[in-house]
Amino acid sequence: MPLRYRPEIDGLRAIAVISVILFHAGFETFSGGLIGVDVFFVISGYLISSIMLSEMDEKKFNLINFYVRRMRRILPALFFIMALCIPFAWIWLIPSNMKDFSQSLIAVSTFSSNILFWSETGYFHPTAQYKPLLHTWSLAVEEQYYILFPLFLMLAWQFGKRWILATLIVVALLSLGVAHWASYNMPVAAFYLLPTRGWEILLGVFVAFYFNRHKSVHFRQATNQVLSAVGFTLILFSIFAYNEQTPLPSLFTLVPTIGAVLVILFTHKNTFVHRLLSHSLMVGMGLASYSAYLWHQPLLAYAKNVNMHQLSFFLSGIFLVLIVSLSYLTWRYVEKPFRNGGNFSTQTILSLSLFGTLIFIILGMAGNLNNGYKNRFVLDEIEGWQSHKEYHKYIDDNYFICSPNEIAKEALTWFVVDEDTGEPNEIVRCNQSKKDTTIDIALVGDSHAEHLFLGLAEALTDKNVVYYSQGGTTPTFDNPKYKKIFKHLLASDTIGTVIFGMVIQGSLGSSRDKNIENKILNTVNMLIASGKDVYFADDVPVFPFGVERCQWTRWPFIKKCDTDKEFIDSTQGFYLRSLEHVKQSAPRLRLIHLKEHLCDEQTCSMVHNGLLMYRDHHHLSIFGSKYIGAQIVAEYPELRN
Repeated sequence: MPLRYRPEIDGLRAIAVISVILFHAGFETFSGGLIGVDVFFVISGYLISSIMLSEMDEKKFNLINFYVRRMRRILPALFFIMALCIPFAWIWLIPSNMKDFSQSLIAVSTFSSNILFWSETGYFHPTAQYKPLLHTWSLAVEEQYYILFPLFLMLAWQFGKRWILATLIVVALLSLGVAHWASYNMPVAAFYLLPTRGWEILLGVFVAFYFNRHKSVHFRQATNQVLSAVGFTLILFSIFAYNEQTPLPSLFTLVPTIGAVLVILFTHKNTFVHRLLSHSLMVGMGLASYSAYLWHQPLLAYAKNVNMHQLSFFLSGIFLVLIVSLSYLTWRYVEKPFRNGGNFSTQTILSLSLFGTLIFIILGMAGNLNNGYKNRFVLDEIEGWQSHKEYHKYIDDNYFICSPNEIAKEALTWFVVDEDTGEPNEIVRCNQSKKDTTIDIALVGDSHAEHLFLGLAEALTDKNVVYYSQGGTTPTFDNPKYKKIFKHLLASDTIGTVIFGMVIQGSLGSSRDKNIENKILNTVNMLIASGKDVYFADDVPVFPFGVERCQWTRWPFIKKCDTDKEFIDSTQGFYLRSLEHVKQSAPRLRLIHLKEHLCDEQTCSMVHNGLLMYRDHHHLSIFGSKYIGAQIVAEYPELRN
């Protein structure tokens, strides 16, 4: 029995895709817009499982036919947009990004892009949004699920629906539990992978089971009205209240997904939500939602690759019109013809799917093996190019392991392979500028305190400067990783100055920032009370691209090493505001402003006086550290005293 068409489901799709697009377009009001993907998962689980259960009941389910339907639904628009992405990648992407893009062609074609992107970088990493096919991670999750779920259903059908449902409930609870734990402990894996996303699709499956069992469901009108409105409100709340710091997927994700479940269950004719979601504009957008989802990321990614990091309101409007227009055309002339079984036979669909997959795999392998086709652009040699290995080896060769030994033993390490022996050498990432003398100045924080050490050590040659760092965690007294460090600082009679430094993507600026601010304030006050002079460096500009971009001359209008200062201010302003809040309560705290040394009124640059100041998108190079260190001492000459 064919599934009854419900226009409100297409309207719900429209809400989901609009929220995702506006989130990626930079509309701050839609700070939680990415939960549209979670809503998509629930809708998909409901619709696909409803069809499968109906066919299983009628003994008409055919695995080959199921996969062919998935091919008709997914591949034509996907392959069409992938093909159109290739010439623009050739024109605009630097070799390292072109190589990544080539790998993504292979991964998308084999529905493993979520695994590829998990291995590369976090979804919210500044450089991730430059990937034209980043959004396909969600397609990979769905297709991995739909490879496994029909097989499970066919094998388990003989045991009855109750047993199947009980098993799926256990799996969903386990998946949710793992997702919540991983969102705090392994957030990148939690975001991308099926085991932590499967429960969302299963919520839709449970709705399908409910409707399958209760063929004719009639709730009271008041019940439908209230619960559909509650569900819709939960979705809207998540879109506007959540943000990038909200751990997803986790128990927090229950809010929009349960909201989607309530909308699907209780939205019937004569409810307000039905009238809203069934409006012709909403339904039209919902019908083209898949194409809209496919189009939005490449368009926005390529805009960022040509330095449109922050779209003006006018440009955002143009992009939205472009996305809607291309989505409609793709739905009308690509999606619909292939979904109509009368236009293309099963054999044709299978042949075209195999051919397209092989073509993209071959193109991806070629781009990968040719290292992103470096000969497309002119190579510019900029002095100061360094790797992390060269940076840490320089410090290891010129400075000394920090004291006391109990802190050095727990420090981070870096392994460098000896060029003569081929053996890995362990470099301890805790150094001081002088050996066997008392310490005068201590840098404390993560790698953004560490990259200030070299410059300050060379600018303060008569001082013994040390850095104590731990990665990815806030330097506060109550933090177990910093316990020994702060205990040592408070006990030391010789360390008169403590300088903090940390990356802006840390805890400050998150939904917990007030709590973190208070912890930093308490730590600062403890150090000041012990007689220390305390400084806190804000942060160097964190660029939305890597240093490789500076090497290549592309189209004249594409900036190489620069980005708009307005963009840097928008992404780092919260950090400075948080530090200002701390300073208001601790007037003796001094703030060191680093950004002004790498920015003018309009732009921020990775290059200063012809030298590259960075070794990646946010860590200073040897030259950068020396330059910034000299500027800090010039601004605060009392550091010499």
